[in-house]
Amino acid sequence: MQENLKFSKSEGASIPVEIQRMQNIPYASVIGSVMYAVRCTRLDVAFTQNITSRFQHNQGFLADAGYLTDADDMKSQTGYVFVLNEGVVDWKSTKQSIFTTSSTYAEYIAAFDASKEAVWIRKFTYGLGVVPTIEEPINMYCGNIRAVAIVKDHGVTKGARHFLAKVYYLRETIKMGDVEIEKVDTDDNLADPFTKALVFPKHSELTEKIGMLPASSLM
Repeated sequence: MQENLKFSKSEGASIPVEIQRMQNIPYASVIGSVMYAVRCTRLDVAFTQNITSRFQHNQGFLADAGYLTDADDMKSQTGYVFVLNEGVVDWKSTKQSIFTTSSTYAEYIAAFDASKEAVWIRKFTYGLGVVPTIEEPINMYCGNIRAVAIVKDHGVTKGARHFLAKVYYLRETIKMGDVEIEKVDTDDNLADPFTKALVFPKHSELTEKIGMLPASSLM
C-alpha cells in the first residue's frame, strides 16, 4: 500500500456511471481472497486488507490525505506481531473500537490488546512443554515512551485515569511474570507494517526481520 495513501467514505462512487463501474468489480470477493492470504502466509498485507475491507459497501477511488488510519472517524489502528524462534506465530491489524484523545492512549490500548494475547500464547506454549524459554516473560516492545512509562509507574499517572482498568491489567501481567515491556525505536518497530503504510524498502526490511522472504529467494 502506498505510503500516506488514505481512504475516505466521502470518496465513494456518487454518480451513476461510477456506481455502475464499481458494481462490475468483485470488490468483496477480492477482499475475501486477500483476507485468506493474510491469515495463511501474507501477513505483510494485513494492514492493507484491514483498511480496504471497511469500504465494501461504498467502493470508490483513493484519497491522498494525512497520516491517520481512518479519515472518517479518526480512530487509530492496533497492530502487533509475535515472533518465536525467528518465526511469526501470531499477528493482528485492526481498527480500535474507541476514539482515543492521544497517541499515548492509542499505543496503550495496542499494548493492552497484545498483552492479553501474550498471556494466552505463553500459557498455551508452556502447556506443550516444547519451548523451555517460554517459562521466562514474553518481551513486548512499544513505540511510545510515555505508554511504557505509565506501565512502569506504580502510582496513578495523570492522563491515564480514564483507562485505569487497562493500566492495572498490564501492570498485573508484568507482576505475574507473563510479560515485560520496553521501548523500541520507531525504525526498529516490527509492528509498523501492521499499523501504517510504509515506503516499500522499509516495509520489506521490517517484514524480512519477522521471517518473511520473497518467493524469488526460494527458487
